[in-house]
Amino acid sequence: MKAIIAAFFFTIATPLQAQNNNLGGMIERDYSGRADTLENVLTNQFLNSSGGTFYAIPRTYANCASESTYIYWQQAHALDVIIYAYQRIGDSNNVRARNYKRIMQFWYQNHANNWYRKNGDTTGFYNEYTDDMCWICLTLLHISEALSDDTYATTARKIFDEYILPRGSYNDEGFFCLPWKDDGSGPNACTNAPGCLLAAKLYQRYGEETYLQTAKELYAWEANVMKTKLNNDGRVEEPPLTYTQGTFGEAARQLFHITGDQNYMAMASKVLYYAVSSTRCTNKGLLRDEGSSMDQSIFKAVLIPYLVNYVLDEKGSISYRKRFITFLQKNANTLWENLDLNAYPKTFCNYYWGEPIDKSKVPSMGAMVSGASLMENTARMGIALVANDSLSAIKVLPQEQDNTTTKFFNAIGQQLPNMQRGFNIIRYANNKTVKIIQR
Repeated sequence: MKAIIAAFFFTIATPLQAQNNNLGGMIERDYSGRADTLENVLTNQFLNSSGGTFYAIPRTYANCASESTYIYWQQAHALDVIIYAYQRIGDSNNVRARNYKRIMQFWYQNHANNWYRKNGDTTGFYNEYTDDMCWICLTLLHISEALSDDTYATTARKIFDEYILPRGSYNDEGFFCLPWKDDGSGPNACTNAPGCLLAAKLYQRYGEETYLQTAKELYAWEANVMKTKLNNDGRVEEPPLTYTQGTFGEAARQLFHITGDQNYMAMASKVLYYAVSSTRCTNKGLLRDEGSSMDQSIFKAVLIPYLVNYVLDEKGSISYRKRFITFLQKNANTLWENLDLNAYPKTFCNYYWGEPIDKSKVPSMGAMVSGASLMENTARMGIALVANDSLSAIKVLPQEQDNTTTKFFNAIGQQLPNMQRGFNIIRYANNKTVKIIQR
């Protein structure tokens, strides 16, 4: 069958003198088709379609339900990938958009697979682990943003006001912090970083000073730990883990936009840069394998969206933004090169993107979500930067039409069912770029 070809021309004029420095010109390809492919794998292989939640291992395994009993906080990051995809797709594909919306609604109705039950909890999201509730609340806010529906944000606010904030206390040094569990154990970075970000986002939504004060105090606790116990070198905790690096960086970035205090943005730059530059977090220029447990394998899915948020923030350091763009694309391209596309829809992601998955091992939802998050958010980054590039003029040429059913191909020409279109870029010396879509 004849492939349908459409060409996109980007005409690049003189170098950009403003802050953005033509960041759109750094984007190597549209990652949308690749993101769609990995999301198809995620939903096809790991989704409990009746619950809107995700199994820890592929649903074809007989023990997938028992293995997934205590998978709660990870559900937040799995759903975030779906929410970002929903926001990217918009009304361009109503069938997929409706399906993703249905997943969000089921996820909420089934309380994100929360295994904990507490008498009197009217939300269904109460859990003994404080950090679990923080992650869930951040995703509830994300759903409200995507669907323009206050229901989910209202629930997040209730959880924070009634279950999270009352657990906090002042330590012997006078810093307010949240405990890891409801028994007061902790505190730690994996609780206070998302707690800080959640408080900041609640302030932005509702404008109540209590939320801003809480965000500042939780930030101060973490910043003091970094200064007094971690040599102030950019580590958020020891050992440094990508999810806390990303979350505290995003919390600091949000506080900068609320207060205008440049110290917050400096902290965001510092901790995010550490995550992409330190050999404690990377391996051969890629994010490292942080472990195979359901906690560890999903860490990268937390960092990636916050790196992209920094890239898209015009107030961020231009040098860091460029570094992150290059880093994210290297990771996304390397992941894609190591995927077994011939096994689709069983194209599973490995814990380390620099190597193919070991097919003798059971695939992991955490690893799949991390890979899908990388591709989805890299697509989000590319689309936004190209759209905002004031020097790019986009012209869409008429498509060649035929009467046959459209086939979908990946970037290396292999046919894949249910794969959305994507394009490659061919660069020319005269500064004109042709982007070709094969579908």
